[in-house]
Amino acid sequence: MPDDVFIAINGDALHAKSKVYIGRALARKSAGDLDEYQLWASLALELLGKAALARKHPSLVVDPMHWQSMFVAAGINVTTDVKTITAKTLFERLAHLVPRFDKTVQKFCQDIAERRNAELHSADLPFRTMRLDAWEARYWHASDTILHEMGSSLEQWLGAADAKAPRQLLDEAAKALAAAVKLRVEAAREQFEALKRAERERLTAEAELREPQHQMGIFKGRYDEIWSESCPACKCRAFMTGEQTGEDISEERDEHAIWEVVDREFVGEEFRCPTCDLTLMGSDEIDASGLSYIHEDQQEREMEYEPDYGND
Repeated sequence: MPDDVFIAINGDALHAKSKVYIGRALARKSAGDLDEYQLWASLALELLGKAALARKHPSLVVDPMHWQSMFVAAGINVTTDVKTITAKTLFERLAHLVPRFDKTVQKFCQDIAERRNAELHSADLPFRTMRLDAWEARYWHASDTILHEMGSSLEQWLGAADAKAPRQLLDEAAKALAAAVKLRVEAAREQFEALKRAERERLTAEAELREPQHQMGIFKGRYDEIWSESCPACKCRAFMTGEQTGEDISEERDEHAIWEVVDREFVGEEFRCPTCDLTLMGSDEIDASGLSYIHEDQQEREMEYEPDYGND
């Protein structure tokens, strides 16, 4: 990573500016100006996300179509007019960097960025129509998720005193989510157990015949992989899907082999049970149900070899 990267895409500078902006946001909340609270908060969130990417490498936050910015990301300061990625691209990239930054969190972040753009660039007043309880808890959850990936926390980002209220709000939101998921699972379980025994046995047998590769149609989104899980409600074979977050080549292989074993890791985004219709969206709901949102498997694939040059 270049040491002399321009301040506009320096991870520490972006992080510091995000702290200034979230401080302004909380000041506006204290003054009762909830429109500006959300405005400054949305700006702070985008800066925080860019800080997380820039700390991995500055090239992750510059516009790849602007060659001058790519040079700056490499430590060659050919311009001060650095162009960075859009909020949409930012949150898409964070979804591949931060395990718990799932589709649900990504959509929330994109929505608040779009409201900010409408607030700044049109006559619309989208912040005024948003109730505080409709966005605040999810905002702190998204921020906390990014900060955790950066090895930081709300307490460090806001200062211990200022973080007390968001942390309490996060705890309350987590408890509410856990309670809601528990009730959802119990309702699905009761509905399944209310069926006659012969019907339950028939449905269980049918579930065992279902294969992951044939379940794409039951999910709302498109993901990298589908795998089977035991449903926490009816105990039948159900399915989860998610994005791949990493892979490693297994070291246990023959030097003359033409196949290699790859250890892959996925983060669950969506769970569905075709038998009892239980649905869980996002890693937080999956985790609250008692299922693991982390999935690991092995894949065997043909090895790729670099062509030999200069041996003619």
